[in-house]
Amino acid sequence: MKYCVMVMILFRLSLTVSAQVPAGKSLDTVIPTTNIPLKMVAVPSGSFFMGDASSANANEKPGAYVQVEGFWMSAYEITHDQFSIFFKDEKITQGSKVDAVTRPTAQYFDLSWNMGKEGGFPVNSMSQDAAIMFCRWLYEKTGVFYRLPTEAEWEYACRAGSKSVYYYGNDTKQLSQYAWFKDNSSDKYHKVGQKKPNAWGLYDMLGNVAEWTLDQYDENYFTTISGNAKSPVIPPKTRYPRSLRGGSYQSPAADLRVTTRMHSETAWNKRDPQLPKSRWWLTDAAFVGFRIVRPYRQPGKEEAENFYKLYLGK
Repeated sequence: MKYCVMVMILFRLSLTVSAQVPAGKSLDTVIPTTNIPLKMVAVPSGSFFMGDASSANANEKPGAYVQVEGFWMSAYEITHDQFSIFFKDEKITQGSKVDAVTRPTAQYFDLSWNMGKEGGFPVNSMSQDAAIMFCRWLYEKTGVFYRLPTEAEWEYACRAGSKSVYYYGNDTKQLSQYAWFKDNSSDKYHKVGQKKPNAWGLYDMLGNVAEWTLDQYDENYFTTISGNAKSPVIPPKTRYPRSLRGGSYQSPAADLRVTTRMHSETAWNKRDPQLPKSRWWLTDAAFVGFRIVRPYRQPGKEEAENFYKLYLGK
């Protein structure tokens, strides 16, 4: 319950009921100063049963009913094309203790591992810091607040109203129509949007690259948030572990279930030769990317800045 109180203080970003937008409605924008699209899809307010009481994985149990307020979510995972605009921006403003500088350090070798960059491939080897700094950059460029989804928001959006193992149903044989995973990926990620979307028009929610959420990872998530929580999130306390969802191109079908929970590991950055280790690049996590959300109710300037300070350490 203490986390829910903290959420109400620090994360008032989605608690006010907003006018509903029909599920799946598209909001088409572009990355600032470019013609590169950023397509957002409406995810309406609602409640759902999160987790799986019958799962063999303890971290998915016992589950709980959760309330979620409406937001827009990027229809696709963020791509190299989109992220590179931020990476190359020489006017990134102050506001982060990331590698003691205000912009990402240059990659010292190709962290796409020759799987693809330009032309719609998902950006990968991403730390949570890098993903949130991308959101902050978008906010500074557009005045529109963006962030990562919470675990609850991610699962709610992925389900798109379904109650099945996968968002399309329970038949594993159909999974290759909706996701890139171990059985069909040839051990690499693929261009976004090549598989069928879920019912709300969100692509690659399962497989391709694993996706960051805002939450500190908690094995006992459902005990921590308590039942019938409103827009729950577990704020950051330590850098590791943080929560990810969706599985990746490396995952077996069993790990692409809607309720599967993942967490970050220090080993993901073990080959980084820099001291201290980079907070931008995960050298051994080629399978990690992200997508972003835009809450219906936009926070004020101070509220937004406090949010970014909480996550970026300043």
